[in-house]
Amino acid sequence: MSMTDEPQVESGAGGRNWPQRAFLLTVAYDGAPYCGWQYQPGLPSVQKTLETALEAVLGQPVRALASSRTDTGVHAVGQAVIVRTTGWRAAADRLPFALNIHLPGSIVVRAAREVSLKLHPLRGNSGKRYRYQVYNSRFGDPLGSKSHWWVRQRVSLEAMQEATKLLVGTHDFYSFQSSGSPRSSTVRTIQHLTIDGQAHLDGRLLTFHVQANGFLYNMVRNIVGTLIQVGVGHQSPQWVAEVLTAKNRQAAGAAAPPQGLTLMEVYFDSDLASLDRTV
Repeated sequence: MSMTDEPQVESGAGGRNWPQRAFLLTVAYDGAPYCGWQYQPGLPSVQKTLETALEAVLGQPVRALASSRTDTGVHAVGQAVIVRTTGWRAAADRLPFALNIHLPGSIVVRAAREVSLKLHPLRGNSGKRYRYQVYNSRFGDPLGSKSHWWVRQRVSLEAMQEATKLLVGTHDFYSFQSSGSPRSSTVRTIQHLTIDGQAHLDGRLLTFHVQANGFLYNMVRNIVGTLIQVGVGHQSPQWVAEVLTAKNRQAAGAAAPPQGLTLMEVYFDSDLASLDRTV
């Protein structure tokens, strides 16, 4: 199937030409059973599983393009996925019901809306919001172990909250980028970064909320790993400013493990994402 931005047509029943349409899917998934979003030969991926369901519903191979290539074990409740197809003739809001029949319980298409054929999930989004969860306790939580990082040492929430103030705004986040996905610029703007805590079992569940206009590879996990160094008292809150200035990945803390990370929402502010068609 052509993946260009130009509308395509194919002959439908009775000789009718069906135009190519683009749909923006909101997808939630448990990342534990998968090697991540992106297709990898011989390994289960969210992308391959979703594309298999799309082909079953649409009767044609369809490429699913995501806004974030989440890693192994990383979850999502608001992954944004673009699909272009000539195989769907009903209203957009009926597509999730058809797809979910063919998907395992670990993946759910929550919503679908028709968008411009020109919209690209990576280049077209204006920002993303992630959540990271840390369980701070002497004793583990076996039921939640796939959705949080268990930290046994006592953590100061107040010290980490003070450190977050140094990260909000526009900075060069080179120190928080893992190798493997280089970008032309490592400057990003964090619009929102907060941490809250609530009682959970024998300890506290700490939730990090991060929203930015873009993220570098493993940026959230590296930020959390760095803030935890502050929280357990190995570093002062002001150390985070030194990490930023260093522009050296080795200056920051180790990356937090993947299972605590969830992609919550992807933002689109372009008119390309506001197409409304009634079929």
